[in-house]
Amino acid sequence: MELSRDVVRKVADLARLKVSDNELGSLANDLSAMIGYVQVLNEVDTTDVPPMVHAVELHNVLRPDTVVDSLPRSEALSNAPRSDGSYFLVPPIIDGE
Repeated sequence: MELSRDVVRKVADLARLKVSDNELGSLANDLSAMIGYVQVLNEVDTTDVPPMVHAVELHNVLRPDTVVDSLPRSEALSNAPRSDGSYFLVPPIIDGE
């Protein structure tokens, strides 16, 4: 399927893309090639293929979410450059004015 420069200009306008007249020709060729590839994929027989989200089966790769004891406050603050014994002390980011 060949796309005209007018169709590409309309698609660019709908996508709110600024496209120069020099770019329209190459974009028309690129988009035509992409649509041609999709048309080839549409010819593949998928009658016995169940709908799926991913092409390969996925499994959870994260560790189980289990409750564990928290790090003691003194140990958490031990490597802090500055603390008051209860909290991390950091430089102010916003003036108090």
